[in-house]
Formats: sequence, C-alpha cells, structure tokens
Amino acid sequence: MSALPGVVLAEVVNELPVPAVVYGLGFFAAFVVLAMVTYSYRNVANKRKGPQGGHQAGH
Repeated sequence: MSALPGVVLAEVVNELPVPAVVYGLGFFAAFVVLAMVTYSYRNVANKRKGPQGGHQAGH
C-alpha cells in the first residue's frame, strides 16, 4: 500500500520545445501577414474595369 501514494502523486510533464510566449508571437505574426495579404486585394475589381466603365456600362 505504500507504493500507491507515489503513483497518485506522479505527474506527467511534457515540456514545450520553446516558451509559450514564442508560440503566441508566432501565431500573431502569421495572422498579421495573412491580414496584409487580404488587405492587398482591396479595390481589385475596380482596377479591372475597362474603358466602358465596368460591368453594367454595356447593358
């Protein structure tokens, strides 16, 4: 019965390869890059308009 408290108190610890803050900063940087890519596509439809002035001009 003396081995039981040792088993109950045993704790499994899985250490992270880097501190948790590094994961947060990495994901934040990735989201900023994705936001910049998304922002770069603003007003693309208006840049593709031809000399008629857009899709509805010939109708």
